[in-house]
Amino acid sequence: MQSFFRFSLSLIPAVILLLGSTHLAAQGKKAPADPEFQVMTEQFADIKILRYQIPAWDKLSLQQKQLVYYLTQAGLAGRDIIYDQNYRHNLPIRRALEKVYNDYQGQRSGADWEAFEVYLKRIWFSNGIHHHYSYEKFEPGFRRDFLTSAMRAVGASLTADQLKAVFDPAIDSKKVNKDGDKDVVLASAVNFYDPDITQKEVEAFYEKMKAADQGSKQELSYGLNSKLVKGENGMLEEKVYSTNGMYGRAIGQMVQWLELAAAVAENDVQAKGLKLLIDYYNTGDLSTWDDYNVVWVQDTEGIVDYIHGFIEVYNDPLGLRGSYESLVEIRDLDASAKMKVLSENAQYFEDNSPISDKHKKANVVGITYNFINVAGEAGDASPSTPIGVNLPNANWIRAEYGSKSVSLGNIVAAYEQAGTSGFLEEFSNDPAEIEFSKNYGKQAAKLHTALHEVIGHASGQINPGVGTPKSTLKNYASTIEEARADLVALYYIMDPQLVKLGVMDNMDVAKAAYDDFMKNGLFLQLRRLKPGEVIEEDHMRNRQLIAGWAYEKAVNSGAIIMDTRDQKTYFDIVDYQALRGIFGTQLMEIQRITSEGDYAAAKALVEKYGVQVDKNLHAEVLKRVEQFNSAPYSGFINPVLVPVEKDGKITDVKVEYPDDFTKQMIEYGKTYSTLKGDN
Repeated sequence: MQSFFRFSLSLIPAVILLLGSTHLAAQGKKAPADPEFQVMTEQFADIKILRYQIPAWDKLSLQQKQLVYYLTQAGLAGRDIIYDQNYRHNLPIRRALEKVYNDYQGQRSGADWEAFEVYLKRIWFSNGIHHHYSYEKFEPGFRRDFLTSAMRAVGASLTADQLKAVFDPAIDSKKVNKDGDKDVVLASAVNFYDPDITQKEVEAFYEKMKAADQGSKQELSYGLNSKLVKGENGMLEEKVYSTNGMYGRAIGQMVQWLELAAAVAENDVQAKGLKLLIDYYNTGDLSTWDDYNVVWVQDTEGIVDYIHGFIEVYNDPLGLRGSYESLVEIRDLDASAKMKVLSENAQYFEDNSPISDKHKKANVVGITYNFINVAGEAGDASPSTPIGVNLPNANWIRAEYGSKSVSLGNIVAAYEQAGTSGFLEEFSNDPAEIEFSKNYGKQAAKLHTALHEVIGHASGQINPGVGTPKSTLKNYASTIEEARADLVALYYIMDPQLVKLGVMDNMDVAKAAYDDFMKNGLFLQLRRLKPGEVIEEDHMRNRQLIAGWAYEKAVNSGAIIMDTRDQKTYFDIVDYQALRGIFGTQLMEIQRITSEGDYAAAKALVEKYGVQVDKNLHAEVLKRVEQFNSAPYSGFINPVLVPVEKDGKITDVKVEYPDDFTKQMIEYGKTYSTLKGDN
């Protein structure tokens, strides 16, 4: 099972729903409230840079402000880690280019310099030289001798291998490769394994560890916080992330900030969780990580919450190793209360699911759903951020203690303000579909994500004796899990019970959800890809898998019609209830695959429906979106928390909202450069 379930809301057209997955409570507050706040700051390559505000900051107590400040500093202290995890040459490349940017006194204009600036911005945005979503390596766009000359002028240097990494497109061309017909470990540039370690060696190494857990319901998250290397004797061994191990200098600084945070915790449970997190970082012990997650799930009373650690496994082709990230949250009590009804009725959704009875949970426990505002992000959560989170990742903790789901309110509000007009009209089949989306699209999108996070990821169970999805479904686990959660949301958003529960206005909301999910999954999301590329990212694979598979069934029955007018393709849902039945059938099969650990079936579905792209349809989409001149990806400049001190004590914490992405990245590089190039 994926550990940190998220959506990237960076493909934002006329209405949020064209993404297929967003966030927010259906009737939640809208933030930020300041109409004068400028959200968008710049656009380059395929990226838009946005800003977000922290609503109601001044309503926090001094203790809460201190807690948020310390937690954000702990997050930023580990910023270098994600660069090194993403690729072994990222840190020296970033630092050499930053030195050129800061110190170069030559001509700072012209084609080479402009391409250099864009390349450096893309590195900052993706935390490395590979695209954050497609995983393809960036093309520099400037001459090699321009860079080498500029580096000589400022006293910077790169090794021959590091220069090849920048300029040779054949070297480490893809950060993550999940092609089931390849050795996905050897084919991936991500720095979780020594470059000569094979997939079979990794799987054999962890099978021995898992054998010790045979029959246990509390399997550790093996490999989550380490790099697998070959020792001096050629045997595989783990370099564990800890204060005395790999990334020790950065983790040590993280721990110092976390200790300050623990001293101003809002309650005893929160303090206990922070102390366990510190113990985990000091020891690298995965059982302590589990202990921490149990306490973290039970910490539901505080206004301030956080996510911190090696959590997401999307960047590991085998779904074992967690990428470093940090997210600091402030709970919106009013908006959270309005969607509490979903978690309170979780058993209804489980009992009435179309999946097999043997795959249902008899007792769904401990689901907590909150509508939150972000106060700061770092690592793999920044600048490109999740908008919905469901944790923890361990199946046994979720089954026994429950899970936490959050929606990031101020992030989605910023996306809404920065949305591009025109997409809805361009890609909708008819005026009725446009009207549906305008009237109900935002509510549908927010409800879809709430159902995905709160109900979807918490539903179903694995058969006794079957391993976790990351061990059984391997490189297809994340795609299958995201499809499972999306299908739960799609099936239940057409349930009249949601109207009775008061979280949906009427059934037209569900129709808007279906229209926009199918539109996005079948073709609109293809605007993110370059011609000739296949789909690698798990959320994109999931959406195309569901939409393509459903369309194949629905078009044969007449439930969906594809129409071509003026050389443009449109899809029209004729029978929404029939489509709901198809989604239910899909959910039953996806849950069966998960529950039984059916790798062959997972591979067949993902490879058939989720990976390959219709070249003609792709070309059409790219042509149709040219008129909008809108970058398909977005990310954020973080607010800056500034402590006010008197006599050595913090008396207040102020918030500043910078608007220069480059300036913030340069400042981060100076202030939070905690690692060396070779780790």
